[in-house]
Amino acid sequence: MSSLETTAPPAAPPRGPRPAPRHSSQRGRLLNRLDLRLTPYAFVLPFFVLFAIFGVYPIIYTFWIAMTDRSPLNATISFVGVDNFVELFTNDPQFWNAVVNTFGMFLMSTIPQLLIALLLANALNRRIRGQMFFRLAIAMPIITSTAVVALIFSMIYAREFGLVNWLLDLVGVGPIDWRANRFASWFAISTMVDWRWVGYNALIYLAAMQSISKDMYEAAALDGASRRRQFWSITIPQLRPTIIFTLIISTIGGLQLFTEPLMFTSGSGALSGGSEGQFQTITMYLLDVMNQRFRWGYAGAVALVLFVLIASVSLLNYLLARRISSDK
Repeated sequence: MSSLETTAPPAAPPRGPRPAPRHSSQRGRLLNRLDLRLTPYAFVLPFFVLFAIFGVYPIIYTFWIAMTDRSPLNATISFVGVDNFVELFTNDPQFWNAVVNTFGMFLMSTIPQLLIALLLANALNRRIRGQMFFRLAIAMPIITSTAVVALIFSMIYAREFGLVNWLLDLVGVGPIDWRANRFASWFAISTMVDWRWVGYNALIYLAAMQSISKDMYEAAALDGASRRRQFWSITIPQLRPTIIFTLIISTIGGLQLFTEPLMFTSGSGALSGGSEGQFQTITMYLLDVMNQRFRWGYAGAVALVLFVLIASVSLLNYLLARRISSDK
């Protein structure tokens, strides 16, 4: 080897990354901790803001206005306390007539509605020819305009040339004035409601049935259980949360019934629900008090009573549904 050759000096070891300052590391941990704690609240905050604006504030305002004699005809507002509620409960037969009508149509429509929807969903849950067509067909009434539905059913239940009276005439039954008779008007409006919402509830039940394990039905079939027995012992208990949900939703909608009875008649006195108020509901009476009598404070009292009725009946239905559909 030549003496001129020199050995290269050893390479310096690579330098590692400089340690982050202590205060920067603490700041990062603090931001991370705040992010984990505050981010979930930031995501749900818009809902509570909107709920406070469109939910809590109207309820508080209704409480306030129900304690006054607020009216667009009076420039001044006087505090009357519970006088509106006292008059409502003790000296207002029209309100109690509306309550009876509302609960009557609610019972006549809700019970058959949910039973038919449950049976229809159970039938569509099986393998039948044209299954997709029938599933789509039961959803058609949901997207149909309520005004169109009311118009068609008004023609079906017409006294002179209605389809129902024509069929009754074939079997020797005289024509029925479906608008003048109280129970007949209840029945007509209930069929209108059922036709519109049976398919909606059936689709909800069908979606819930699809999530039930097929192994449970196969095991029951091996044990000799019939389809009827499987329906009552497997399907119904598994659908308990769904049944409670549809029952509460139907209760809220049934006690707020407005469009169908309003469209069942016509003219300037539509809010009166017939010549004698035979199918006037609570919501129709509420609008009548507010827009025809201009008693906004009294209408606020009616709205609060309706709110309490809906909450009470929903709670009662929830408890009864849990009791009936329990596994005990």
